[in-house]
Amino acid sequence: MVMGATGAIGSVCCRLLALAFDNVYMVGRNMAKLLALKQSILEEAPDVKIHVTTQANKYLPEMDVIVTATSGAGKTVLDITKVKPGCVITDVARPLDLSPEDVKKRPDVLVIESGEILLPGNVEMNNIGLPPNVAYACLAETIVLALEGRFETFTIGRDIEWQKVKEIYQLGLKHGMKLAAISGVNGVYSDEDIQKVKELALAARKEQEDEYKTPWIGD
Repeated sequence: MVMGATGAIGSVCCRLLALAFDNVYMVGRNMAKLLALKQSILEEAPDVKIHVTTQANKYLPEMDVIVTATSGAGKTVLDITKVKPGCVITDVARPLDLSPEDVKKRPDVLVIESGEILLPGNVEMNNIGLPPNVAYACLAETIVLALEGRFETFTIGRDIEWQKVKEIYQLGLKHGMKLAAISGVNGVYSDEDIQKVKELALAARKEQEDEYKTPWIGD
């Protein structure tokens, strides 16, 4: 599921997920824009099943992966209590869609703060609140363009060209850039942190299954 699907970043996320998943749910406020995006994606990935909706919470219990890319800072974007145990939520919004208080409600869900790139070499730059040699993806894009000697507007604004997304990805690889370590509201996730989320998710799913199997009194 992609929330904020018709936005600049959300639409790109939809196109990427359509290449990797059999089913993609796109959530937005404007049904006409959702349907137009659906048609565009199906021209590139005709085998994917795309579902469009303006009501995200209805489908949250079914989702394995959720990407939030809204511009709803300070607003409730989704009800995290309804999310499936073990769901992976990637919050690519800035400011973030999910607050630390929301994340604490579901220790059985992996919430990732996305959009960070590990830069090659020993980079000297001002403190931007990230680990050494790590930059936000938007900043990394600017660095790549500078290294290429391309002083131009690239993926700015609401209408990001899909071809440019693929191009900047390849240029980033060319210059040795990689995805940074997986981080959450409390910093980088360790293997132990991820394992703990998995254990809690499995326990929560078993509890749900047991509740479902429990017969009603009088049956």
